[in-house]
Amino acid sequence: MSQRPQDPHATPPGNDLNRRELLAYSAAFGSAFMAAQGLAVAADDKPATSAKRAGGREPSKRYDMKKSINLWALPYPDKMSLKDCFELCADAGFDGVEVNYALEGDLSPDASAADIKAIGDMARKVGVQISGVCSFLFWPYAFTHADPERRKRGVELAGKMIEAARLLDTDNLLVVPGSVYAPWIPEEPPVPHDVALQRATDAVRSLIPAATKHKVYLNMENIFANGFLHSPQEMNGFVDQFKSDRVKVHFDTGNIMQYHFPEHWIPILGKRTQNIHLKEYSKKVHEFNLNAFRLLLDGTTDWPAVLEALDKVEYRGYLTFEYFNPFPHWHEAIVYHTADALERMLGQKA
Repeated sequence: MSQRPQDPHATPPGNDLNRRELLAYSAAFGSAFMAAQGLAVAADDKPATSAKRAGGREPSKRYDMKKSINLWALPYPDKMSLKDCFELCADAGFDGVEVNYALEGDLSPDASAADIKAIGDMARKVGVQISGVCSFLFWPYAFTHADPERRKRGVELAGKMIEAARLLDTDNLLVVPGSVYAPWIPEEPPVPHDVALQRATDAVRSLIPAATKHKVYLNMENIFANGFLHSPQEMNGFVDQFKSDRVKVHFDTGNIMQYHFPEHWIPILGKRTQNIHLKEYSKKVHEFNLNAFRLLLDGTTDWPAVLEALDKVEYRGYLTFEYFNPFPHWHEAIVYHTADALERMLGQKA
């Protein structure tokens, strides 16, 4: 009895993965490896149809949230002054601007109280609010650093940031609670997780009296690259232990995108979320680095799902675009693009 020839296009027996899954696995591990597992990709079939509406336009729903941008997206202070930045952001239609506290410059320990207050006054006169205070200094002066003098300095700087936030008339201070390690400094030994947790807890607790006095929220930011607080449940536990209304969450949509999805975190964090960074991220880049962060809408974030999740937890605060690569030419383009994208995302523009 003759045997029917095998159809080369047929799905292998016992293989219930669809073509899209198989292609994804093949891209990650290689087709030869996948074939050796009995999971070869079948011949072309009909491509999956898009769930989006014809023409590519997303359904428009209006969300009551505010548009903000971090100054790292602008060439400040090299090519633009603070006033230039505020005026550009106001002209683009932003509601707020997030400013960055540094060791030197307009917003730093060297600035007087009057100077810092003047920054907030200038922003409001131009037409934007200060949506929050952010700082890279939480990395070199981490609350969890192996050097006790660095930890002490970190707490001192955070105290100055609290005062600066109040002078700027913003409620929000982004706080990086700590790190197990910094991947860009591989020579430094990692801090054991339990040690990092205790150091971070002690540091944040020590700042609560000042935050309470100045009516500023200490908003803990989720960061994947720090090896610390990698799930929403961990973040909730860290925040809730203080039993203080001054300790909240600064949720960053992009910082967990390598392995997670922001729309899954948001319902679990719930009302703890006080402020937000919108960072676009591309899962097409298989390494966590700054190049994985993209301009808004040029990534793989499911923004309709993210916005709907935020709406369901009744978030009504700022959505701050954070980006680290100002355009070297026509730097205003990134500001107008971001404002336009946010307006479309929020249903303010068809």
